[in-house]
Formats: sequence, C-alpha cells, structure tokens
Amino acid sequence: MTFKQPAEPTVQPQPSDAEIALTHSLLPISDIAERAGLPVSAVIGYGRNKAKIDVASLGEKAHCARLVLVTAMSPTPAGEGKSTVLIGLSDAVRAAGQRTIVAIREPSQGPVMGIKGGAAGGGYSQIVPMDDINLHFTGDLHAIAAANNTLAALIDNHIQQGNELRIDPRRITWRRCLDVNDRSLRNIVTGLGGPAHGTPIETGFDITAASEIMAVLCLAKDFADLKTRIGNIVVGQNYDQQPVFVKDLQVAGSLAAQLRDAINPNLVQTLGGTPAFVHGGPFANIAHGCNSLIATNTAMQYADIVLTEAGFGSDLGAEKFFDIKARAGGFDYSAVVVVATIRSLKFNGGLSREELNQENLVALEQGLANLTRHCTNIAKFGQTPIVALNRFTADTSEEVALVKTWGAQLGFRVVETEVWSQGGEGARELADAVLEYLESHEPTNQPLYDPALGIEASLNTIAREIYGAAGVQLSGQALKDLAYLKANGWDTLPVCVSKTQYSFSDDPSALGAPTGHTLHVRALRPRTGAGFVVALTGDVMTMPGLPKLPAALNIDVDDEGQISGLF
Repeated sequence: MTFKQPAEPTVQPQPSDAEIALTHSLLPISDIAERAGLPVSAVIGYGRNKAKIDVASLGEKAHCARLVLVTAMSPTPAGEGKSTVLIGLSDAVRAAGQRTIVAIREPSQGPVMGIKGGAAGGGYSQIVPMDDINLHFTGDLHAIAAANNTLAALIDNHIQQGNELRIDPRRITWRRCLDVNDRSLRNIVTGLGGPAHGTPIETGFDITAASEIMAVLCLAKDFADLKTRIGNIVVGQNYDQQPVFVKDLQVAGSLAAQLRDAINPNLVQTLGGTPAFVHGGPFANIAHGCNSLIATNTAMQYADIVLTEAGFGSDLGAEKFFDIKARAGGFDYSAVVVVATIRSLKFNGGLSREELNQENLVALEQGLANLTRHCTNIAKFGQTPIVALNRFTADTSEEVALVKTWGAQLGFRVVETEVWSQGGEGARELADAVLEYLESHEPTNQPLYDPALGIEASLNTIAREIYGAAGVQLSGQALKDLAYLKANGWDTLPVCVSKTQYSFSDDPSALGAPTGHTLHVRALRPRTGAGFVVALTGDVMTMPGLPKLPAALNIDVDDEGQISGLF
C-alpha cells in the first residue's frame, strides 16, 4: 500500500494595503462628522467620503480634549510605522469609550511619487480614502502652490512695470514651488528673451511642503491671521538692502483669496471609523513638520482625546511641535508616544538592511542608544514618553524582552503593538497605557528655549540638548544672515532647523546617538509670515530629488479607474 504524502500547508498571502483599503466599506462623511460632534451646517462635502469643515461657522469653544503627540525614533530604510501606530491607537482609544479625533498632515506627492510611497498608514490601520488622500485630495497643496507662484509672478511684474518699491532683482528671496521632487529646478534663471519678457533673475523652486505659504497656513489661527501673516512675508530687499514685504506689494488679500477653501480642515476617517482631520503638510526635515493649528484646535474643541503626529523623530518634528506649534497655539499636551521597531534599532546598531530579519541582540543593544536619546529628549519638554514597539514577524521573543528590560531600567514603559495586521485591536494595550498615563499626569507646555535670548542661543540649546552636539558653527553666509536678522529685529524668533532626518547630527551616515559633533549652519532664512527663522544645515535641500527607482514606477490605474501601487 502506498501512502499519499500530506499536502504542504497553504500560506495565504497577506492582502496589500491598497486591497485592504479598497475593499473596506466607508461610512458616509456626515456620519463621521456626527461622530465627531461637528454640526451639519459646518460640513462642506467633497463627495460621500471626505469633507471640509467651515471652522468660521463653528464659533469659539474652549479646548476640552487631552492632546497626545505621536513621534518616533530616527527613521531608517526599514520603516517605523509612526502614522500606522497613531491610526491604530486612535481606533483603540475610541473603542475604549473616548470621543477621539485624529489630526495629522496630508501627504505630498513628492514622497508619494518618490522614495517613500503613500502616507496614510498601512494594513488594517489606515486613513481612507487612501488613494484620494495620497493624490489630489481636496486640492490644498495645489492652492498653496498657486498662491506661492502667483506671488512670484507679481514680484516679477512689479519690477517689469516700473519697480516703484525699488526691489533689487539680485536680492529676491521668494522662490517658486511645486509638489514634485525635481532636482533640475533647484536653481534656474527666469526672464530670458529680452526686455519684453522680464528681467533675468536667478531663482529656483522649492517643494510645496517647504513653501512659507504652507507654514503660514499651518500656523494661522483663523482667516484674519492668515492674511496678516501673508502680508508679513519678506520677499527680498530693495536697493538700500531694506526688506520688502508682501504687504508692500498690496497683494496679501489676493493671495489669501486663493487659500479661502484650503484653510478649512479636511475630514476623513480611519478604517475603524474614527474621525480624522488631515490638513497641512510641511516636512519636518526642511520645515516645521506639523499639521495645521486650525485642525488641531478644532479637534481639541470637540474631542475627549486628540492624537496628532509630528514628522520624523524627537529631534525634528517633535522639537518643532513643542517649540514652534505649541508655542504659537498656546496649547498644552498631555502625553507623548515614541514609535520604535526592533528592525530600526538593529539598523542603528550597525546592521545592513539585508540583515535586519536575523536575531542580533548585540546590534539591538547598541541601537537602543538612539531610542534612549529620543526618549530623554521628550522628557526635557515635561513628559515621560510611552514607547510603542511596532512588532514585525521576524522579531524574536528575546529581542522584545531586551527592549522591555531597557525600558524598565530607564523608566520608560514599552508596549507592543500589532496594528498593521490587527488595526485598533492590536493597540489595545497601548491605548490602556496612554489612558492610564493621562489619568496620572498633568498636561504641560514646556518649550526648550527662550527665543528672546537670540537665534545663536536657541540654536546652541537645540544642538546641545536635543542633538547631543558640542556646539554650532555658522558659515560666512550664515553670519551675514544673522547680521541681517539682528538689524531687522528678527533674531528673537523661534528657530526651525532644516536637518537630515537620519541622524542627530547633520551627517546622515552618523547613526545611533552621536555626541560631541558640530552642527554646521550654512544659512539663516527669515520666515516672518510663519514667525520663525529657518536654519539650513548640512546639505539638506528644500527641493528633493527622485531616487533611481521612484515609487512612481509602481503606480498604475486600470480601465475602470482603479489606482494601484500607492503603497
């Protein structure tokens, strides 16, 4: 008699992020607005599944929510899943009986088409409709680019039509923008072709996320404040080397008109049905990295708990959240979650990307120095962070135990999450930890530095306290910029450091937790509309380039209009 060999067990392939999102039945956006407590009269529908909220019609309400910030360790090619954890956590907190609203940034098509791909979470922890959110959404970024580029055209036209303000074409600082990674447009010359075609001007393009219009929209308290901030933008200097403002050109109103709809927050939902404001999209490595103040304020007026995020790690988005956004908004924050993965810790411990699925306790222990720095950074703003350990299938029990032992030794609670595969159910323990923390700790608003002490003092404080640097070195150009800032009284504005996201230093290859290095500042740019000074460090570009194999190669649309490859 012969026996038939048993068949090998069939392993069902995991559905893709896109498949999960596209097979999900979304609730009507009116139901989501009702769940958030928003009045029907304030909901401006953009189809069935997304809307804008007319904040001007809401009136004034006191903040009643506790605000939870989600940040992360230093990003790596392995991915940390910060937004994915935040979304799963929001569903778990709402399931625990708390009225919950998410407030996060909207994606730029630069990363979507470039190196990162989509940015609406992943697996069963997503914000939907993900294809809309990752592409044109409600047109906010297009409106910002239109206002930005209209201003550039108006500056050129003013010079062409007699130049009453005596704007020096050599000292125009306003650049054009677009929401695409395009390195060829970083530096260009406009106005070629003779007198009828304008004055030749050396200029360039930034990505829309780095535009000051983006920062202004995200930090404005209301429409009147938006117009004032636009008017206060410096576009360059005149022949006497005095600053020229948008209000001098008398076009603040026309630019604000282009942003009339964009200033209103966008309302969508998580896969678990939690209301989500997705609004504003400054990058944290070249801008301030936080969603709009209006969206956060609105959420805090209607929710019990608001979950928000800031780009990259504690050294970039979180520091700017505390020192720029919370300072501008005047609001407190009640808890901080730091997202980490064993894979990323091992990468910071010296392993290559190809080695990350192998257990390596030595590399893991070395990489924990990076997470230690991020957690101690958060403590300097008055909060003890909770560490969300985002689990991957290759993580071993020994590796998880090592991270938990580290947390116990340093006083940081470490909680495992499995939100990609389980959604909110995979964040139940994390939600419990956050809710327990909220009950036993007071909200804080504790900035790191006092801007009144000057840009140099602010930079040195950030470099030493957050980056572990020995000090700051200003280039010759930065020293000239500093003199210009002081002459105009702008050296007491908060500072927004433009720095690589991969390292605490300005060298992206210096992983882990480097100390004793020097932060090299090559330029200081006043952003008087936004209300801060940008410090450019290292070789960070305000217009990124595309990689050799951009994510755009994987994106397609079928004959029925179904988009694939966004994740």
